[in-house]
Amino acid sequence: MKITLIRKDRESGKEALSVCDTDTLFEKITTETKSGYITALREFLPTLEGTNARYGRIDKLPRIYPAVEYTRTKEGERRMKRYNGLVQIEVNKLAGLSEVEFVKRQAALLPQTFAAFCGSGGRSAKIWVRFSLPDDGKLPVKEKEAALFHAHAYRLAVKCYQPILPFDIALKEPALTQSCRMTLDEHPYYNPNAVAFCLEQPFAMPGEETFRQRKQEGKNPLSRLKPGYETAETFTMIYEAALGRALHELENWQRGDDLQPLLVHLAEHCYKAGIPEEEAVRQTLIHYYRQSDEQLIRLTLHNLYQECKGFGKKNSLNKEQETAFLLEEFMSRRYEFRYNAVLDDLEHRQRDSIHFYFKPVDKRVRNSISINALREGIRVWDRDVDRFLTSDYVPFYNPVEEYLYDVGQWDGKDRIRALANLVPCNNPHWRELFYRWFLSMVANWMQRDKQHGNSTSPLLVSAQGYRKSTFCRILLPPELRFGYTDSIDFKSKQEAERYLGRFFLINIDEFDQINVNQQVFLKHLLQKPVANLRKPYGNSIQEIRRYTSFIGTSNQKDLLTDPSGSRRFICIEVTAPIETNVTINYKQLYAQAMNALHKGERYWLNDEDEAILKQANREFEQASPLEQLFHCYFHSTDVEGEGEWLTAMQILNYLQTKTKDKLAINKVGQFGRALQKLNIPCKKSYKGTLYHLEKLG
Repeated sequence: MKITLIRKDRESGKEALSVCDTDTLFEKITTETKSGYITALREFLPTLEGTNARYGRIDKLPRIYPAVEYTRTKEGERRMKRYNGLVQIEVNKLAGLSEVEFVKRQAALLPQTFAAFCGSGGRSAKIWVRFSLPDDGKLPVKEKEAALFHAHAYRLAVKCYQPILPFDIALKEPALTQSCRMTLDEHPYYNPNAVAFCLEQPFAMPGEETFRQRKQEGKNPLSRLKPGYETAETFTMIYEAALGRALHELENWQRGDDLQPLLVHLAEHCYKAGIPEEEAVRQTLIHYYRQSDEQLIRLTLHNLYQECKGFGKKNSLNKEQETAFLLEEFMSRRYEFRYNAVLDDLEHRQRDSIHFYFKPVDKRVRNSISINALREGIRVWDRDVDRFLTSDYVPFYNPVEEYLYDVGQWDGKDRIRALANLVPCNNPHWRELFYRWFLSMVANWMQRDKQHGNSTSPLLVSAQGYRKSTFCRILLPPELRFGYTDSIDFKSKQEAERYLGRFFLINIDEFDQINVNQQVFLKHLLQKPVANLRKPYGNSIQEIRRYTSFIGTSNQKDLLTDPSGSRRFICIEVTAPIETNVTINYKQLYAQAMNALHKGERYWLNDEDEAILKQANREFEQASPLEQLFHCYFHSTDVEGEGEWLTAMQILNYLQTKTKDKLAINKVGQFGRALQKLNIPCKKSYKGTLYHLEKLG
């Protein structure tokens, strides 16, 4: 594995890039160069605290980039050559080398620790954690995929290492450019054979904790033995309250003073609060492990526990803390809550065997929860329940991401093209065009490309009774069918844009009923990646994530009105009734799409596909009266010496002489686009665009 070192001169801005393998790097770390810059830095740091001064020779220490092996382009720009799968987490503001050594020892307990060493300042510890994809230790190749993988890996590393460290991990932005200065550590922990954490390739940056993640965390086994059983988290909360009371009683006691007086007060409060002796010892060792040995703490607390009376008779929590704790325990024991990010609504179900489905939390439900809490003796107000339900105690739930997460491995059978085959038609390109559109729909749900939405829409055209709308509906699995609608009002533009974040698939039924202006707005919606709207009763404009893909049906063929052609629609004439009475394995259908996207398969239409669309859509384009009038009196010619070169205005003036109706001059630009769509030979001149035409008759 190659590690990149970059030294940048602050004054000139020049970078010196070098690469070495990890074995060589850790050999360098164990001994300092003759210049002694690292030792000098550690000597100067105490004098620099509280000032804006900086160590003058800090630029002499190169930065180490564990995550990425960089190289230079021909233009001298930095470029990622290879992703290493190493995540760096840091523990800063340590008291000295003794605490650094303790952190290193703790990190070495996990087999995924690739390295742990002292930071350049001597008061921090750097931990490198190894990650890989499940596929035989492979790693992402593309920089964009590596960035997504690295962000999720960093999050997992923090969650796994924080419980074994008595100090807080310094949270940093999980970028590929995370680095640290060259350092000195005579005995770094280095394990080149570290076992990698396996992580699936993610499709989006990590957000807030989701409903799935909250459930996967699991509860303490004690909480499943008996409803309301005090968990380790409960003991921690009560212990902190007892410690606070003990510190308040001692007033002037500070960390570093004799621990004995504090233990006397602390043991009494822990005993009366009902904290078991071993739990009190454990919590005390976590807080004050540096100030006394374990045996002394155990003996002191044990003796005081023997002397005290009234175990568990006095709660160290005040009334507000007790109410908040009891409400949290009641809510988690009796109900399951989640916030549906698509429906923008709170959902719940009761934790018993007869309630299987989540339902919206309306006013009646809120009142019932309050009454049930009061009946259990918990003194809460309606506002207390509302505060809980509108807090981060309720995890976010994204139904489409949850569904796609659970589809499993694809079995290799092509189901997307088989779904397209249900539509009988004479277009030989339909299967492939539908396949790309379907992948784009799923990619849009996963927000693979935040700059573009699914900008293509199939249009199924046939006589009535061919089950076109039914086919559109069965594209979504039953679990996601709440995100389907065949009713959208293009007259209300704000409401139509709001639909982009509310529905997964919108069927534009009776597409031929949409007028010209509405088709222009529809094309705007098709290519819109997000919607910027003010929510009802909101004060600020918010960016709403787009989920929607479009599909349409019609009984008429002359659908498209754009004079420049339509590459946003896949128009298909259905030649027979669609077979919709079929069994669809939705899990495998969407597993195929997820597998294709994971492998980086193209989900957008390329230039060749768009050329096919333009050619196939011509029979569905609506010719305006002006175009029909044009064909009555002109035809194009490629022969030099024949016909004449005319501007769009000259053509319009000539047609005006052939009809009694007045032709609007403001239609000249639109008429010009129609002429270009007809592939009439043209050229540019000082008069404007000239078209080579021959008059008929």
